[in-house]
Amino acid sequence: MSERTIYLTREGRAKLEAEREHLITVRRPAVLERLKLAKEFADTTDNAEYEDAKSEQAFVEGRIRELERMLATATIIEDIPAGDFVTLGSRVQVRSADGEIDTYTIVGTAEADPRRGRISNESPIGRALIGKRTGDRVSVVAPSGSFEVELIAIS
Repeated sequence: MSERTIYLTREGRAKLEAEREHLITVRRPAVLERLKLAKEFADTTDNAEYEDAKSEQAFVEGRIRELERMLATATIIEDIPAGDFVTLGSRVQVRSADGEIDTYTIVGTAEADPRRGRISNESPIGRALIGKRTGDRVSVVAPSGSFEVELIAIS
């Protein structure tokens, strides 16, 4: 099975590495301690604390594996100077039909946070903007319907 390429900024990679380190050095030992105490407290059959700790352990181990896979296959978005067209890592300003101006940074899906203006290259607007130049009118096809924006700046 081919893996999807994960695009990360250097900052995003550092955050994922820090999360992985925290899970390995803090959360994993804490969960193991919870499991040990739950086993000592009562039989593991019908032991709610033990079942809760096992569920947390499964989450922690799954997230560690997911982070390790992402970090192993990640492509770093290089800090490149603003170009003539939108690429991963570009900061863009767009004007909607009603004149509202929004600013976005185009990032990979792992770092997308629309509330902070970080949109995925795979999102409807991100996909529509990739490869476009300042002044282009861009048609965005979204689940809520199609709309147009004008690309007014790339940095």
